[in-house]
Amino acid sequence: MKKRSGKIAGLTALAITLGILLTACAGKPVEESNNSATPANTSTAARVEFKYGKIDIPGKDGALCGVPIYIAYDKGFFAEEGFDVTLISASAETRKIGLNNGTIPIVNGDFQFFPSIENDVKVKVVDGLHNGCIKFLVKKDSPISGVKDLKGLKIGIDEVGGTPHQVASVWLEKNGISAKPEDGEVTFLPFDDGNLEVEALKKGDIDVAALWDPFGSVQEKTGNYKVIFDLSTDPTFAGKYCCFLYASEKVLSEEPGKIAALLRAYNKAQNWIAENPEEAVQIVIDRKYSAIEDKELAVELVKHYQYPSKHDHEVNKQDVGKDVLYFATELYNIGYLKTNPDEFVKKAYQKVDLTLGK
Repeated sequence: MKKRSGKIAGLTALAITLGILLTACAGKPVEESNNSATPANTSTAARVEFKYGKIDIPGKDGALCGVPIYIAYDKGFFAEEGFDVTLISASAETRKIGLNNGTIPIVNGDFQFFPSIENDVKVKVVDGLHNGCIKFLVKKDSPISGVKDLKGLKIGIDEVGGTPHQVASVWLEKNGISAKPEDGEVTFLPFDDGNLEVEALKKGDIDVAALWDPFGSVQEKTGNYKVIFDLSTDPTFAGKYCCFLYASEKVLSEEPGKIAALLRAYNKAQNWIAENPEEAVQIVIDRKYSAIEDKELAVELVKHYQYPSKHDHEVNKQDVGKDVLYFATELYNIGYLKTNPDEFVKKAYQKVDLTLGK
């Protein structure tokens, strides 16, 4: 999340060579780390009566952009709001089942969840999580400088229909290049291992590699590649949430105060991260929430994701519903969604009163 969990094989070898786990915002689980899932701030948890009892939240996929989950857990924000949280590993399918039956009340993920909503998975967008975390790389000496140069070229992705594929398709179509296979203006080639995708770029088998962060940033930092697209800064996507918080429709209907309390915990964590990015990254490293050793890069990325602060929530008030509509419209225009965007938003988004349950 953002299958938001990197979709990259060979994680162990990569962690050794790069010191970083390749993950995106939500998706395939990885092996359990040594993290025992016991919050460091146990004093907070011990003082709190758990109004909402025990709940499971997917938070062991190692995604760096999932920092709000780790901080809400580790700093006791979930506990303050009445939850005895267990962080679990969960595949995309497990998440959908849990959201449908209410056993998993909330997850984070990118707009790849949208087709699932269209197919009647009972889940709604309830808040924004952060801005972009995908980069497109070319070789440092490549003449390619932007989208206008991509016609007739080969683009590496993690999977057909995945978020990098969707993002690339929107980017191309917005700039007058068809992303439809039948038109043959670009060719998408899937790689289930990010290392293989980069190797293909190095060999010239593909011209562009569409990569999740932090892997994309790791490759950029080697100096062998240059970035031609950054999801968080490109005008097509800048200033918009690419990753959202999705709540179980069943829980929203039966216990709206529970979702409101969870969102308050996430908001506290997002604000804390915005104010303390270096300390947030140190917690991630120390507690092994994500296998990352390059603290400087991690801090840079955490700042880059633009987690909304208290000021953003109360003053700027980025419009989550408007962002859902924007991406629904773009995905509809390229054929990934079949539902009229306005109708889709009515089905997919619900604004939650954060005062509920207080």
